[in-house]
Amino acid sequence: MAKRTYVRTAAVLGAASLALFGCSSSDDSSSSDSSNSAGSGSSAVEETVSTDCTPAQATAGSTPVTTPLVIGTLLPATGSLAFLGPPEVAGVQLAVDEVNSSGGVLGQPAQLIPGDSGDTTTDTANTTVDRLLAGGADVIVGAASSSVSLKVIDKIASAGVVQFSPANTSDQFVCYPDKGQYFRTAPTDVLQAQALSQLIANDGAQRVSILALNDPYGTGLASNTVTNLEDAGIASDQIQKIIYDPNAQSFNAEVDDVKNFAPDAVAIIGFEESAKIITRMHEVGIGPSDGTLVYGVDGNMGNALGESVAAGLLDTMRGTTPLTDVGTAFQDRLKTVDPSLVDFNYAGESYDAVIISALAAEQAKSTAGTDIAAAINSVTKDGEKCTTYAQCLPLVQAGTDIDYDGVTGALNFSDAGEPATGSYGNLVFGPDNKLTTDGYIVVGE
Repeated sequence: MAKRTYVRTAAVLGAASLALFGCSSSDDSSSSDSSNSAGSGSSAVEETVSTDCTPAQATAGSTPVTTPLVIGTLLPATGSLAFLGPPEVAGVQLAVDEVNSSGGVLGQPAQLIPGDSGDTTTDTANTTVDRLLAGGADVIVGAASSSVSLKVIDKIASAGVVQFSPANTSDQFVCYPDKGQYFRTAPTDVLQAQALSQLIANDGAQRVSILALNDPYGTGLASNTVTNLEDAGIASDQIQKIIYDPNAQSFNAEVDDVKNFAPDAVAIIGFEESAKIITRMHEVGIGPSDGTLVYGVDGNMGNALGESVAAGLLDTMRGTTPLTDVGTAFQDRLKTVDPSLVDFNYAGESYDAVIISALAAEQAKSTAGTDIAAAINSVTKDGEKCTTYAQCLPLVQAGTDIDYDGVTGALNFSDAGEPATGSYGNLVFGPDNKLTTDGYIVVGE
């Protein structure tokens, strides 16, 4: 399907706390041997994901359920992504508070059951989902990690409950047989590849190396990036793709292959191991501070990366992460829920997940999970625009078809239950290894 891309420039905003390691995919990874493809001539053993399908759609039941809407959370209070928990939790709580202050759902206050997702090293997510289902949850917001979501998606879908992630971006969910019960407010990495490729092409790169970790997130984003770079006019033999084992002790061989390829731009699609890769790149003279165009993605474009390498090594490194200019007013509202918040990553996506679910329940006149799922896509597109629950609710109650544009912007959900457009921060590291946001890139179908 053809996709359009455009750039929306915005004022430079601070991104002092962006640290998105692992939210897009697994917080553990495949241990397959690293290997090279494209420009280096050997074939990689990759985990690939198809996005060519007709996604399943939920079917509303014949008998509406009018009990109070129960929302559970499956968000990281512990584990490797615990730093993402506070803004996501605050986003959910704020949304529930505002839904209830505006009249609730079907005339009753929505109820909230909090829960921890942990990470893939524990069975916390399964235990939490069991508790949420036993508590009557109609919608479960989470998980942040794609791998954690994949551990529980079948259980949630089979229970007829909505799973709504604010942070999953892996392409694996596009065609997943989820009975039409899985949704996300974070844009898929099919879109992030467009944003990343646009950055690289706009900087004039003509010979590009891509280093990607071997899991569905890394290989999928790498493959889509290759396609988009070729669409931008870069010849296929001028693109090198290297798939590596993120658990390797050393990335010297991969970095040396990049140096031998002599690219004018390098994209690193990885997580914490990116620090080792960039350190080695600097040792051989091809790091960002050495004048090479180096790019990252949401898995590594965070200040945590800056704290993991020597001072100045990241200077001029640029990259993308799902990010919307939600504004200080929304941040101030979040702080009424959690005054200690300093990070706001995925808070808007968490907030919108709740508002969309509540509006879908109102449209369906039912709080049953399958009824909500059948209405979610429609409340995000093709109707009368509204931007808050208080504004949208009377329209829905009057039978008006609505198009909710949330704090994260226009949503326009596709049949796969995800945004058809994606907003990405154009992030750049300075000489102090700190991030700023140099505008936004909006891409879409």
